[in-house]
Amino acid sequence: AESDKVIKMKFSALVALVSCASSALAFHATPAMKARSGTALNALSEAEKAMILEKVKLVFDSNTIQEYTPYVGEIEAAFPGCISNKDIEDQIVDILGAHGFTQDNTLLATSLCCDELARRLEDDLVRIYGNNFNLGGLSGFPFAGNTGFGAMSAHIPDNGSCLIVYGPHVGISKDGTIGKVERVGIELVDNCCGSAIAASNYLKAITDGGAPITMNLQQFTDFQQGAVQELILPHGKRLKEAKDRMVELPLALYDSQDILLREIVTQGAGGGKKNGYALLGGIQINTAPDTSDYFLPLRFDLVNTKG
Repeated sequence: AESDKVIKMKFSALVALVSCASSALAFHATPAMKARSGTALNALSEAEKAMILEKVKLVFDSNTIQEYTPYVGEIEAAFPGCISNKDIEDQIVDILGAHGFTQDNTLLATSLCCDELARRLEDDLVRIYGNNFNLGGLSGFPFAGNTGFGAMSAHIPDNGSCLIVYGPHVGISKDGTIGKVERVGIELVDNCCGSAIAASNYLKAITDGGAPITMNLQQFTDFQQGAVQELILPHGKRLKEAKDRMVELPLALYDSQDILLREIVTQGAGGGKKNGYALLGGIQINTAPDTSDYFLPLRFDLVNTKG
């Protein structure tokens, strides 16, 4: 195994490659996710307010999944503070409506995993706000980088806004197993997130002393997974000492993704429009096909064009 110094150097190099560091934030609204405001849409006309809220209702009326999951107790015990997709979507509309984000002037952008299960929340938000610009790749890392962010910003409506939703995901099966989930048409209860778990296994082999750090990042045919494995290296001690590795894994991945995404936003914020950007970061919690997914909000900020 390489020394901590070498590991940190490799992490720094990757951060530069995908564009990362930290950023200043305009306001912190995460607590508002837990207590919904009755006047949050007062920046919109009554007609606009009714139209957006009706869209949220239609999204869930058209779904065949249960609004809440029967094993929600296990989900909330593993990830305290998580809320159902319907609740997070209601509150997104409420909070951002107060800041002039409407279905007509808002571009949705996401940095979520390639896994089809990560599309549930994304698809619901697309039905509310319209088209989505994809910034993400395996495990939810923002592999589109600065170039992709710049292209996305150019597509924001004039005098409009951009909602960016980002973060990793984790599955919880019906029997409460974290890191596993049922999928449509597949008898096997599958890994979720497969990319994250593969990276975790790679890291565990290193921290347990049985494997060297590889340079798979250089293999273009699996570039993203190589990057995920390298970007998780700084969390080796944290994951090894975790009470539940599968619970800690998405939290560790989120911390790395948050650094990367915020630096990309800081560098590219000048290309935004009138209302700037809303950053919603957290962890998607995928459940069985006929039950509601959940979301653990870890950041909900507004960023203006000065970053």
